[in-house]
Amino acid sequence: QVQLVESGGGLVQAGGSLRLSCAASGTIFMINDMGWYRQAPGKQRELVATITSGSSSDYADSVKGRFTISRDNAKNMVYLQMNSLKPEDTAVYVCAADVRTWKLRNPMRYWGQGTQVTVSS
Repeated sequence: QVQLVESGGGLVQAGGSLRLSCAASGTIFMINDMGWYRQAPGKQRELVATITSGSSSDYADSVKGRFTISRDNAKNMVYLQMNSLKPEDTAVYVCAADVRTWKLRNPMRYWGQGTQVTVSS
């Protein structure tokens, strides 16, 4: 059993910043890739950023230069620093992780419940 819990969402004005956090807990042996997705009403879920266990990262074109993903392997946490926020960044942001448990060593995808980010004009 693995749980992912996000925090840090909220309401900010355009140009502001937020830092999202995601904590993974449970019978974790190893976490491979981690990432952040977002979904706005009426739109497809979008992959925002990913980070490997070696901290190699990748970003959607829409957030490059503004968002930074990072992780703390000792704490089983992943973060998303969001700067220069725009109204179009408004969405539910969801944490995802590919986790190997002690019992099942093959990686399984786990999802958080999501945290709302609202950027006003």
